[in-house]
Order: sequence, then structure tokens, then C-alpha cells
Amino acid sequence: MRKPSVAIADELCDLMVGMRLESDNPRLAHYKRKEIMSSFTDRLEVTPLPSGIRWQLLKEFSYHVGDEDSEEIITVPKGFVTDFASIPKLFWSIIGGPWGRYGSAAVIHDYLYVVGCYTRKRSDEIFYEGMTVLKVPWWKRKVMYLAVRIGARIPWNRYRRKNP
Repeated sequence: MRKPSVAIADELCDLMVGMRLESDNPRLAHYKRKEIMSSFTDRLEVTPLPSGIRWQLLKEFSYHVGDEDSEEIITVPKGFVTDFASIPKLFWSIIGGPWGRYGSAAVIHDYLYVVGCYTRKRSDEIFYEGMTVLKVPWWKRKVMYLAVRIGARIPWNRYRRKNP
């Protein structure tokens, strides 16, 4: 049995990134989220670079934030270079490698980190939302979301120094 404070924290995390639509917990009553119906507008088309680690977009790639009719659209330009998900090899047998069902969401996330048009937290939430749209299993979405919340501060800060 989890401690009550841990259960509340988990539930709040789920609400804030869209895993649950509402809570029965009165302490979280003011956190309500509508159902996520976002969409990727195009098929992701990439080609590997000579290193085999990074990939380049062959055409522009877009994502509607919040819902499929949203005017809030993130467009990753043709030529953008991504490494998909930066998952340490140690965890590949559990989570998967750098690409998988979550690949399109990882490209959007990489782009958001490079351009810095949202806060780091919001960029991570959009990554989670994208994985939800792509039907990534809930446990994998949660692990990957928590991993970027905990471990991606260094890359975020590096990009902010390069692109203030």
C-alpha cells in the first residue's frame, strides 16, 4: 500500500499530464482536464545521418496541441536533426531503444527543447500528450515522462545557453 501523500502526488501527476480526466480526491478537485484528442498531421519521414545515431527530417512534420482542431500547431521544419528518445542503453530492454511507437512524440520533444518556445515543463507535457495520442502503453508514458522531468534539465539548460 502506498503512503497517502505518494498516492496523491501520483494522481496529481496523472491529472496534470492527461492520464486521468478527473479525480475523486477532494484535495485535487480543482484539477480537471479535458480528454486529449490531439493529432499528428503528417507521417514522420526521416533519413539516418552517417553516424547512425541522428536522423534528419525529409519533410516538415506537425502536431496539433490539445485537440485535433487546435490552432496551436507545432511544426518541425524539414532538415531538423533528432536522436529520437535519448534512452540509455541500460534501459532498452525495458523501455525500448531511441525509436518506437513514441518516436513522433520524441521528435516534437527534441524540437521543443531546441527552440525553447515553451517552458521545459510544458514541452515535457506535450511529449506525454503525444505519446498518449500514439497509444504508447500508460506505464511507458509515465516512465518516459518522469525520466525527462528528472533527467533532461542538463540538455534543456545547454540549449538555452546556445539559443537564449
